[in-house]
Amino acid sequence: MPTHDRADSIRTSFAGFMLGARLAVPVMPGMLAFGLAVGATATRKGFGFVDHLLMNLFVYAGMSQLVAMEVWPQDYGAVALAGLAVLCATINARMLLMSASLQPWLGGLPPWQIYPALHLLTDPSWLISMRYRAERGSDAGVFIGSSAILFVVWTAAISAGYWLGALMADPRALGVDLVMPIFFAAMLIPLWRGRRRGIAWVVAGLVALLVQQIVGGWWFIVAGAVAGSIAGGYVDE
Repeated sequence: MPTHDRADSIRTSFAGFMLGARLAVPVMPGMLAFGLAVGATATRKGFGFVDHLLMNLFVYAGMSQLVAMEVWPQDYGAVALAGLAVLCATINARMLLMSASLQPWLGGLPPWQIYPALHLLTDPSWLISMRYRAERGSDAGVFIGSSAILFVVWTAAISAGYWLGALMADPRALGVDLVMPIFFAAMLIPLWRGRRRGIAWVVAGLVALLVQQIVGGWWFIVAGAVAGSIAGGYVDE
């Protein structure tokens, strides 16, 4: 087993924390734009500012928050809440795999360090950390630093977006609704592993488009995720 996979090689330093913060700088513009979109949507949907902040503190999953606000039920029936829960759980299911992929590296850290840091796990901080890890880095401060600085940036962005959203008669007219697909499309680039693995992406996209045309709403996310996962499993085989 390589030495960089051993638990006793794990360390957390301030230098690693600062390195993680610096590595997060290139993705900050995307986080800012995405956070502005989430904040503006909260204003448009009539959320109070304190409610908006608490949602971002306890949930902190921008894509599922944005989708949840778009389909927020007028009447809080059991069926509506169950559908909302399934939709958000499906969107955030990737976090299970992302956090599991960090376990061989961060599993040796004490719980008081790792669990608060995992709450701040995002797609950008995961990509930054995995790229650093692939280069045989072992300082867990990189993951903690990138996650922490991006959380600060996100909080500032959703706060600004909330107040700026109150000044926008129609945020969509300014292209705010395009921020989410552009952001996540850009996040896919470092995950490209060749044409064969790209088959699952194509299947997920085609199924999502088909379901969106036939069913409407946000169920295309669930359908695309399931179809892409199944296709990815066959590709791996």
